[in-house]
Amino acid sequence: MNRNIVVACFLLTITLFSRQVCAQETFINTVNTAYLDKLIATAKKNYPEVKIRQSQVRAAHSNYNATKFAWLDGLTASYIYSPQNLVNQAQPTIFKGYQLAITLSIGQLLKNPSVTSAANETYKIAQYQQAEYMLTLEAQVRKFYYAYLQAMAELRLRSGAVSDAGAAVKQLKYAFQKGETTFQIYNEQLNSYYNQNSFMLQAELATWTAKTNLEELLGIKLEDIK
Repeated sequence: MNRNIVVACFLLTITLFSRQVCAQETFINTVNTAYLDKLIATAKKNYPEVKIRQSQVRAAHSNYNATKFAWLDGLTASYIYSPQNLVNQAQPTIFKGYQLAITLSIGQLLKNPSVTSAANETYKIAQYQQAEYMLTLEAQVRKFYYAYLQAMAELRLRSGAVSDAGAAVKQLKYAFQKGETTFQIYNEQLNSYYNQNSFMLQAELATWTAKTNLEELLGIKLEDIK
């Protein structure tokens, strides 16, 4: 019985130590702001939606510039040619040779300022939308980067817990074979070891998922960013 108590105390010590390590583990200290800035710059350079926003701004700017000269659409130029030796009895003309006529649509001229103003507002909207998306993209990169660091921290914890549980199983197996502990205690620790392995697999999946989400925004692998 005394041996069982000793073994139980040993298991309790391992559990408390593991919890202490978990409490001390944090990913805040692993945040690299310089590296994070590189990730944000890479996303702004490579992500397709960014290119779409840039094209929308350029298209709106081109349309705005075009409307500045839209009043020319109401300007019409024509010419009439009257030969010097031609005498028109029905419609006599004073001027001979080439005659240039220019007409300007007053309606088009009056409408152009409002069209230009609307195009300018559309251009501003495209710029605002681009700026808004850049902020959203930056926030997403930060969010996924922190999630990735958190997942890696969790994975380190789970890996350490598996190592500790494995060591405890080996010691209890030796103690059980020598008759120094019961099968129940050994079996409980064995189940704990299996559970820790399952948790570590989940942590590995969470880490790869977080990494994939981040790389989707970056357009390249994390390993390619130095």
